[in-house]
Amino acid sequence: MYAFLAARIPEARADDEIAGLTLASCSSNVEAVLSMIRHGIPASATEAPVAALEHARQMAARGASIDATLRFYRLGHAFFWERLSAGLVEAVADRDRLMTALSEVSAFIFAYIDAVSARVSAELIAERERRQRRAAALRADVVRAVLAGEPVDAATAERTLGHPLSAPQLAFVCWTAGEHAMLERAAAAVAQELGARRPLLLPEGADAVACWVIPRDAGSADSGGPAGGGRGGLVRGELGGAVQGHSGGLARRAATVAPDVHVAFGALGHGLDGFRASRQQADRARHVVELAGRQPPTLTWYPDVAVVDLLSRDLPAARAFVEAQLGPLAARDDSAARLRAALLAVIAPSGGLAAAARELGVHRNTVLQRLHRAEELLGRPVAEGAADLYAALLLAETVPEAVLAHD
Repeated sequence: MYAFLAARIPEARADDEIAGLTLASCSSNVEAVLSMIRHGIPASATEAPVAALEHARQMAARGASIDATLRFYRLGHAFFWERLSAGLVEAVADRDRLMTALSEVSAFIFAYIDAVSARVSAELIAERERRQRRAAALRADVVRAVLAGEPVDAATAERTLGHPLSAPQLAFVCWTAGEHAMLERAAAAVAQELGARRPLLLPEGADAVACWVIPRDAGSADSGGPAGGGRGGLVRGELGGAVQGHSGGLARRAATVAPDVHVAFGALGHGLDGFRASRQQADRARHVVELAGRQPPTLTWYPDVAVVDLLSRDLPAARAFVEAQLGPLAARDDSAARLRAALLAVIAPSGGLAAAARELGVHRNTVLQRLHRAEELLGRPVAEGAADLYAALLLAETVPEAVLAHD
């Protein structure tokens, strides 16, 4: 039987261990069937031989599918039945007795193979899941070590993670208060939109998934330094801008796949330091989104909220700062919100009256009126202490729930 299988199934002779287990499984299954028939043991009492279960575990270790593993049993069944039926034909002269024997033995063997196949399939799935859990735990340990700044060999980390660390790294976090199954779908969709071939996904509890990708064309970028080298800075310039330029498509893709999911990105980094820095920034971007109390779906880039993140790390101080700078403009009503929006659009680095009018969709004179009204409430010209005023307005615009006083 082993020679028959080995001639037809390449996996049966792939290596010495599988070859030996295939032979042992053949022997133990044939012995079990013949012994059960001889002693009148019903097929319902079938137990999969130890060698058959170990064969399934080793097939799982080699990435074999259930169908590939059960092919051993389909072909083995055909071989065994051909020999056994020929032996019965030769041994039983009476036709009626022969037909009865063939029918009963055939039914028994089918029931035996069905029972063993089910047990073998279950063992293969269980072994595959055990190995996946072990691999996931090992990947999580490596990621935790990298994020904690522990000494890590870059080459070993790459093999364990299945993720190259010498290329630019972009981290993002997906989280939701809804169905966890959406998270990995959303992360995979975002990675695909970025052109990433093999995203590194790491589930984090019941409500979040972290992901690292190498965006399209990023692998050829000259970011400087080996996987563990450099100063851990961001990859700046055209590559970083091109990646962030995907925002529109990313937002649409993520919202289509998982409308209840938030996505927060770090900036593009390099090597182990960039792997760590980009993830830390993604977490900080998430923190800003949560401070803002925004409803999903959202997509946030850390560079867009970095200033707010820094200003809001001490919330009591941030609230006091906003109140001191804005005074009556810190009110939670629509009128104050319109004045803050106009003021922010005017004094922003790329702002001005014309730019503010375009951004707000109103006439230039309307912006000017709101600006004058804001100055009246502030009790000073907006040019006075403009930097502090801009910082306070940025906080109020981005995280109003966290910094504006409640009535």
